[in-house]
Amino acid sequence: METKNIIQELRIKHGMSQAELAGKIFVTRQAVSRWETGETVPNTETLKLLSEFFDVSINTLLGAPRKLICQCCGMPLDDSIISHEADGTLNEDYCKWCYADGEYMYSNMDDLIEICVKNMVSAEHPESEVREYLRSALPQLDYWKRYEQLSDGGEFERFKQTLIDEINALQIEGMPKLEKLNALVGSFVNLPYRLPNGNTVKFLDDNTTYLGDQLECEFGGERCFGVLANMEFILVCTYDKGGEDPELVIYKKR
Repeated sequence: METKNIIQELRIKHGMSQAELAGKIFVTRQAVSRWETGETVPNTETLKLLSEFFDVSINTLLGAPRKLICQCCGMPLDDSIISHEADGTLNEDYCKWCYADGEYMYSNMDDLIEICVKNMVSAEHPESEVREYLRSALPQLDYWKRYEQLSDGGEFERFKQTLIDEINALQIEGMPKLEKLNALVGSFVNLPYRLPNGNTVKFLDDNTTYLGDQLECEFGGERCFGVLANMEFILVCTYDKGGEDPELVIYKKR
């Protein structure tokens, strides 16, 4: 699909006239009309405004001429999983598991490999094959090539350790010691907790990336502990397989 069709489709999808879209991105209605007829193409700065307004990548606006992959984990990227900067703009170099709100989620390649292996192993691709592939593929990605330049000198890792210490200090009965925190996207962990009045409530934002982990209960059985945290809160819950029957254990503001 060409840029002219993409802009028109996005505008109509959002229920906007050409004049309304023009007002949102500080151009004239005639400019929008020329884009949609293919007479002209938005300049770089206007493409950035359109990308932010429609929450799609510039690559999508240009008809996806490039195959985007996360430069940290190698996952193919589409608009639903592309990362965001702290100001809400899209970062087309990373997925939202590896980079969120201006922060890189991984400083240790081994930790990333452990997470990827869990999601990539299958009957066709055994664990040994997946590990071998990741060991050869990840060092070729831009993030790991430029790690010393892009990293924050360990600041984010120190923050994660602070969270781990705070969570372990809660000494929740039956929950084993937390060893690490992984990047988890809200839509995958935003469980509905039942209130005393029978209603349910969710505490998270589906589009935000949090830090967390799943831990098996020390008392045995199939029930697990779920831990989630960020700069503002710590949440601990329990649930059955597949996130069924979630129960909030603690929600603590930091």
